[in-house]
Amino acid sequence: MAKDSGILLESGTNELEIVEFEVAGNRYGINVIKVKEIIVPMPITPIPHADPAVEGIIQLRGDVLPVISMECVLGMGPSDNPQNDKYIVSSFNKQQVVFHVHNVTMIHRISWDAIEKPSGAYSAETSPVIGVIKLGGEMLLLLDFEKIVMEISPDTGIRVEQIQKLGKRERSDKRLLVAEDSPMLRKLLHTTLSEAGYDRVEFFENGKDALEYLENAAEQGDIEDTVQLVITDIEMPQMDGHHFTRRIRGNKALAKLPVIIFSSLITEELKHKGTSVGADDQVSKPEIAELVLKIDQYVL
Repeated sequence: MAKDSGILLESGTNELEIVEFEVAGNRYGINVIKVKEIIVPMPITPIPHADPAVEGIIQLRGDVLPVISMECVLGMGPSDNPQNDKYIVSSFNKQQVVFHVHNVTMIHRISWDAIEKPSGAYSAETSPVIGVIKLGGEMLLLLDFEKIVMEISPDTGIRVEQIQKLGKRERSDKRLLVAEDSPMLRKLLHTTLSEAGYDRVEFFENGKDALEYLENAAEQGDIEDTVQLVITDIEMPQMDGHHFTRRIRGNKALAKLPVIIFSSLITEELKHKGTSVGADDQVSKPEIAELVLKIDQYVL
């Protein structure tokens, strides 16, 4: 696999590295932070009555991992050159999943502001596309792998039952701002936060739009009269959550706002990235109950 950059070490630069892979000749991308390793296909044990996209399971160094067929997920035909097929072993949302692709080609280092948001024509809640990257006159589609896994296994996602287990909740008049690019997750967060008593939530598709809103609000007066807490994802087109958090901390009018990063990329190994840009707390998806308790801690 060719590579055109080194692994990013600094946080908050609004850059990321993308592993480019192919399915039926089309180009797609996955954030390198989600990739543990890339291996050649190995024997699979089929699972009876599994989702059609689940080819089966493999055992990798003692771990039993599900293998998801990306040609099935994307509705594409079979590989023309099966000898080039690869398994992308990934880790996010506190789980490991293997994605079967037709080839893995290279790694690109790019800026989030070079990733275009999907247009209304193909940004429906059912679409796995979260961004479009133009590279060398061609397009590479950045996919929502959390959504792909959640649709196959709903129990791995955010569930309102997690909030109900917290017991009776009082309604809160505190105002929250949420930056989250996934339409499906915005809908789930709206439902679960409302169940938790937080009805006054302003949603934005990315950090850039959310920052503009906060800066405009700060020009009108004390920001705490408009927003009491910010929740942000990390992976978002235009401006990622780390850079968004850094910009908040660098603005005197916004710096006092509590910021919680809520992302599938929160692990013990990666928490230092959020800490370095000034996040007050970090919670891994899909732990919505933990997120609500953190919100309580900062605003009640």
